[in-house]
Amino acid sequence: MPEYEFRDVYVPRGVSRKATTRLLTEHAEYGHWELARTRLYPDGSRRVRLRRRIIRQLHATW
Repeated sequence: MPEYEFRDVYVPRGVSRKATTRLLTEHAEYGHWELARTRLYPDGSRRVRLRRRIIRQLHATW
């Protein structure tokens, strides 16, 4: 079963959808993050949870 690490990003209510999309796209392209969950609050702010797979190195023992 894959293991993931998570990062929570808080987006204040004054930030446009276009700016939020650009921010999340940069996280996806450069940090290899993917969208796990988005929550929109009544005041207009957003909390976004990103995830990326943890790749473990196997050490060869001779």
